[in-house]
Amino acid sequence: MRIGLLTEGGYPYVSGEARLWCDRLVRGLEQHEFDIYALSRSQEQEDAGWLELPPQVGLVRTAPLWTARTGTGDDGVCGGALGRRARRRFATLYAELAEAVVCGPGDGSDSGAGVGGGPGGASGEADRFASALYGLAELARDEGGLGAALRSEAAVRILERACRAPGARRAARGARVPDLLAFAAEVECALRPLSLDWYDDASGGSGGGGLGAVDLCHATSGGAAALPGLIAKRFHGVPLLVTEYGVQLRARYIAAGDAELSAPVRALLAAFHGRLAAEVYRQAAVITPGNAHARRWQERCGADRAKLRTVHPGMEASRFAEVGEREEPGEPDTLVWVGRIDPSKDLISLLHAFAEVRKEEPGARLRIVGAMPTGSGSGDDQEAEAYLGHCKALAAQLFPDEATGLHAVGENPVSFEELGAPQAPGLAEVYGSGSVVVLSSVVEGFPISLVEAMFCGRATVSTDVGAVVEVIGGTGLVVPPRNPRALAEACVALLHDSDRRERLGAAARARALELFTVEQNVTAFRGIYLEIVSHCPVRREAVDDAGEPRPFAHPPEAHVPGRWTAPAAGGIGGVWLAGRSTGTGGPSWASTGGAREELAGVTRGGGEADA
Repeated sequence: MRIGLLTEGGYPYVSGEARLWCDRLVRGLEQHEFDIYALSRSQEQEDAGWLELPPQVGLVRTAPLWTARTGTGDDGVCGGALGRRARRRFATLYAELAEAVVCGPGDGSDSGAGVGGGPGGASGEADRFASALYGLAELARDEGGLGAALRSEAAVRILERACRAPGARRAARGARVPDLLAFAAEVECALRPLSLDWYDDASGGSGGGGLGAVDLCHATSGGAAALPGLIAKRFHGVPLLVTEYGVQLRARYIAAGDAELSAPVRALLAAFHGRLAAEVYRQAAVITPGNAHARRWQERCGADRAKLRTVHPGMEASRFAEVGEREEPGEPDTLVWVGRIDPSKDLISLLHAFAEVRKEEPGARLRIVGAMPTGSGSGDDQEAEAYLGHCKALAAQLFPDEATGLHAVGENPVSFEELGAPQAPGLAEVYGSGSVVVLSSVVEGFPISLVEAMFCGRATVSTDVGAVVEVIGGTGLVVPPRNPRALAEACVALLHDSDRRERLGAAARARALELFTVEQNVTAFRGIYLEIVSHCPVRREAVDDAGEPRPFAHPPEAHVPGRWTAPAAGGIGGVWLAGRSTGTGGPSWASTGGAREELAGVTRGGGEADA
């Protein structure tokens, strides 16, 4: 079958989110054809280029979400000025969208699922939001884009009227002109996929096929990445699969707080992204959270439980096989921490806990290994560098350099090491050097470092955050976050009991190999793909090369509701390929649309095509 893989800020770029699991998924499903539709987040990400793409990727189309649009449609993405009739139509639809976002609970509560149109939001407002969203999509298709209209003074005035109208949420009523301008800019960015030329079907459009020509859209996150899938479903009936390993709505809430936006803008953005998330969940055929933590967020935001299928991220286990299978237990008095240097990892509590450990085990050592700040000068890098400096200063204060004799050089029991340095050449070697792996985070999604330690057969001590308990499943010790004493007691308990460490490590490795490998991830999605296309086939008119209808192109079985053959047999995918329209407009990569397109076979890991 032909899959439209929708990404935002990740695959096929070498940097960004979800790039690794997407690459493993595409390579693992080599019997399917993949078209990649990618939204980039920065110029730096585009300049870094792409990963090397496998041959089953036939098409890559990209568009930026980061540029400040100032043109009038010459880029083919945003569109130019609208005519009088189109402006009236836009004003009506945008006002309906704004009212659906601005209207909220009368008590002034502006957070949570109720804001977003989940269980606590009014279903009528959610329907109005969806109606306006699809109306704007149709207008963008008819007019060639809405970028100029979404940035216009008229759009800001419509937002102002909605915020001043009776029934507007309390925080929105306090919005001033700068707040409205900021919110309008965010909405324009979020709705930019409406103006893309990605939605041709197999028999129309200059490119001869876009998202309308695929059998299934797979969005690798919610939000902007899923929006093209919503439009493809609306225009062409293409089923939508949504995968979230980190809930996009939760990330939006956190980002809005970190951006130091005003309270009215935060409330409006929370409401807008909540409504969008609710519509994505409502229209998706299947939703695959990566863990129970993400699943709870999705249910809270209105996702139907019947659509939810937990699919854990797949990780490469082979690179940890040598360490995991060998009998050497590692240094018996060494604790290892691996991760990104960040305040959310709470290394301060870890250092205080290690001070307690040293009282019980004077010979204990702590290795802190991770990607150190690069000195690029970015805000995140500066914060990480300052935090690292604070941690080093605290370690020097808590653990003065110690020497074993009068003529020996003093050494600190805590070491800060960069991954890839001679002392820490690779993850497997780092995990294998210690007997206990520690995770001290106060915020965590899916704990990748914990799974890597499990692959290495190491006993673990972790804080109870995110999906930690779900991942550990009884094969390690779990303590409350921000509790150095509990963390220290758990570490000491394992350092004193080598037999227990061995039992827990063996059980952890067995659990990781059963649940968190690339093979189980690929197998799960293979079955989900076949199930979706068997229950939600796209009805297209099949034609031959001359444009004449092809009799018997759609087999009778495709019209029988329900599952008519076992997914494992693989017959569904073959039948559906036989019934897919061949199209008459030429290959989809030949389009000259505004969003940048490349034939994946021509460009590998770079920006512009050479052909």
